[in-house]
Amino acid sequence: MKTTSLTSNATQTQDLPKRLIAAGILLGLGFAGFFDGIVLHQILQWHHLLSNVRPMLSLDDVKVNTLADGLFHLLSYVFVLTGVVTLWQTHQQTDMPKSAQPFLGAILMGAGAFNVIEGLIDHQILGIHHVRSDSNYILWDVGFLAIGALLFLTGTAMIRRWRSARP
Repeated sequence: MKTTSLTSNATQTQDLPKRLIAAGILLGLGFAGFFDGIVLHQILQWHHLLSNVRPMLSLDDVKVNTLADGLFHLLSYVFVLTGVVTLWQTHQQTDMPKSAQPFLGAILMGAGAFNVIEGLIDHQILGIHHVRSDSNYILWDVGFLAIGALLFLTGTAMIRRWRSARP
């Protein structure tokens, strides 16, 4: 029985960084979604989720865009909630990494993945909105993708650096 317990504990320790990274990625996806929705949709009012499909020309258009933005925020909320639950479950393990570096790296990876995925699908493939709908919209869209790629690569580098420094 002792061997089973040790094997089970060793497996949990090996899986722990993966779960911690998964929690960070989920939180990064949610945080980036909230940033996009709150800052770009609500505060700056550069776009709404369906602003290219349904320009805000009538009260009905405002209602449809508000509902779409709300569903977008709900998805961001689900990412954050799932990330918190995953982080809590990971915290229940006894061998948590003492460094915040892999977790912060994973958050950056998630935020970067959000920008790249959302930018490619919503801005480029579906064309339902752009970061900013003006004559230079493509520059804003490319900048959004570049920031996402930079965040993702920075997060990946942080995790790799942490893994290579582990004993």
